[in-house]
Amino acid sequence: MSKSRIFSIVMALFVAISVLSACTGNNNSSSNSDNGSKNSNTPSTNSANASGDYEDYSGGFPEKVTLEIPVYERAFEGWNVTDNYYTRWVQQEFGDKYNIDVKYVPITRTSEVTDYEQLLASHKAPDIIFHYDMPQALAYYGEEVMQELDYDEIAYYAPTYWKNMNSTIEKYGSVDGNKVFFFANRPSADNFTTLVRKDWVEQAGMKVEDLTSLEKYNEMLAKWKEAGLGVGGGSLLQNNYNFNYAFRDWPIDGKERALYSDLSVADLTSPATERYLRNLNYQYNNGIIDKEFYLRNDEAKTKAEFVAGKTGTFAFYLTSNTDVISATLVNNPDAEFAVLPPTASVPEGLQPQGRAYWPFGFIMGINYESSAEERRAVWMYLEWMSQPDNLFFLQNGVEGQNYTLDSDGIAVKVADFAGESKLSNNNNKDYWGLVTEMAEYASPELTRKSYIRNWAPPGYEYLAEDMLRYYDETAEYRTPDALFTIVLEKVNEYKADLNSLFQELYVKCVLSPEGEFDVTYEAAKKTYLNAGYQEILDEKQKAIDEGQYN
Repeated sequence: MSKSRIFSIVMALFVAISVLSACTGNNNSSSNSDNGSKNSNTPSTNSANASGDYEDYSGGFPEKVTLEIPVYERAFEGWNVTDNYYTRWVQQEFGDKYNIDVKYVPITRTSEVTDYEQLLASHKAPDIIFHYDMPQALAYYGEEVMQELDYDEIAYYAPTYWKNMNSTIEKYGSVDGNKVFFFANRPSADNFTTLVRKDWVEQAGMKVEDLTSLEKYNEMLAKWKEAGLGVGGGSLLQNNYNFNYAFRDWPIDGKERALYSDLSVADLTSPATERYLRNLNYQYNNGIIDKEFYLRNDEAKTKAEFVAGKTGTFAFYLTSNTDVISATLVNNPDAEFAVLPPTASVPEGLQPQGRAYWPFGFIMGINYESSAEERRAVWMYLEWMSQPDNLFFLQNGVEGQNYTLDSDGIAVKVADFAGESKLSNNNNKDYWGLVTEMAEYASPELTRKSYIRNWAPPGYEYLAEDMLRYYDETAEYRTPDALFTIVLEKVNEYKADLNSLFQELYVKCVLSPEGEFDVTYEAAKKTYLNAGYQEILDEKQKAIDEGQYN
């Protein structure tokens, strides 16, 4: 990759951040010293140690190493992501043993990329650069802010982790022939779901199982309005753009899917998006969804509407220690809850399509400014966390406090535990998510039981059971996005501006009078295409024609 090419990417992406060129100006050429460290201007070498003669740090580093680990800041009330019972435990059990100072760097979940770019620009980024989605990971690669990896080095310092993940890393970890990414494991499961007020459904004269199509769902929302119960929940589309899957034709056209599917850049121009926006426009104009959905730009805001009894649906990650149900019951003691069937978002004649995950969770790279010692400390950290006892402790906490063991050996969370060892509101996943996306047990049967234990608030096991049942029933309609094997430069160049423009345009389409939707949408498409989206489509089409995608 030429310096001129990188310069053009960087300038187009970060023209508003004048200091960022200092961050990306030093690309990872093999002539660089291996003694560089973070917060310096000397990147570490691409090749970890070509000879394979690795130093033994089992007794600890001779000089203290500072290891900086990213962790999502989700604004959980009363939770300090960088200093809590578990971060101190990691330091005591891992850091002190190996002479490593483990520091956690908060990354705001709702502005993750912005946070990373600012940290990179100021040479304060953590040793691991991560993202859940490959388009953004490729964007980081295109900025040359990641080191090239030595697989033998990973295997030497993290044999357990490497055994668990080597096939995934070897299959998906290279770009342009360079070994750059490593991954967390992702078992086939998902705990993202939508709660619906079951009592409202029944007060509207329907049953949850009646919600077999979008048309039936809209009918129910209209009855909610008529009965004065409330409206459907809503939020601003941002960050991950997979909103129109249920509006796509089935079976899929693989090339069309590759052209329009991209979590990092919103699709405004496809027929599926038109269908999606037309329905949202209908819901808005008929007053059956939250009128201020575009102001709900984080989970706390959509949750507040649900808890207050203003909305009857709430999309989130279901966990055993969520407080959304208990908080709702404070305001509405008679509230009942169910999982919204996936068919409720699907127009008649279509199928409940969804995005299948790639077989990995976090996509990670090593910061180009991390020293050899810091990089090896990363591998040692992943190895330590991959040990079953350590992983189990991070996932479940202290036996007798956070959980008890049932007859199957599954950790059963203690309801409402609020002691010092309290887990975060998503069961500490933002720490152990570096090695796996889901907690697992020795057999698939036990793992499934554990999902119910970990995902269901006590007394609401049926919610997790229904969620898993729906997941299984819709499995054939989940397909993965295309995985491009090259950096899409136009995506990197335009995505920031386009996503801001998308929010403006799609909200304008939704808020327009029903009779003006067609004209408003056509004008929005033209504006969006002219602002760079057409160039993205052209670039993608070229890559598709040349077979540069999976």
